[in-house]
Amino acid sequence: MQEETARSAIDTFISAFNAPEDSHVTALLSRALTSDVVFWGPLGRSEGIAAVERFVLDLRRHPAGAGTMARCSEVDVPGEWARYRWTFATPDGGLRLAGTDVVHLRRGLIDQVVVFAGEIAPLAP
Repeated sequence: MQEETARSAIDTFISAFNAPEDSHVTALLSRALTSDVVFWGPLGRSEGIAAVERFVLDLRRHPAGAGTMARCSEVDVPGEWARYRWTFATPDGGLRLAGTDVVHLRRGLIDQVVVFAGEIAPLAP
C-alpha cells in the first residue's frame, strides 16, 4: 500500500511536467504535493507549490522545447522516504537530463522533494 501511494503521488507530480498546457501545471501539482512542500532542487531550497511550479515551468520552457519527463525506475520505498529515477528528454532528442528524486509523503501527498539531477547528455539511440 505504501508503494502504491508513493507511486501515485510521484506519477502525478511527473505529469505536471508533461501537462498539455502551462495552465494545468498548478492543478496537477496540487493533487501531488502538500501546500507547504519543501523542494530541494538544483538551485537550492524553496517552499510551497508556487515554488515547485516555477521550477516545472522553467523546465517546460527549455530552449530546445517543452520536452518530456518520465519515471524510468520503480518507486523504491525503503522507509519514510521513497525514491525513483527520471529522465527529461527534449523534443529534438538531442539532450537529456537524468536524475533521482527522493520524496517524503504526508497523508498521501509529497511534503518534501530532493532532486539529484545528473549531467545533460545525448539520448541513446
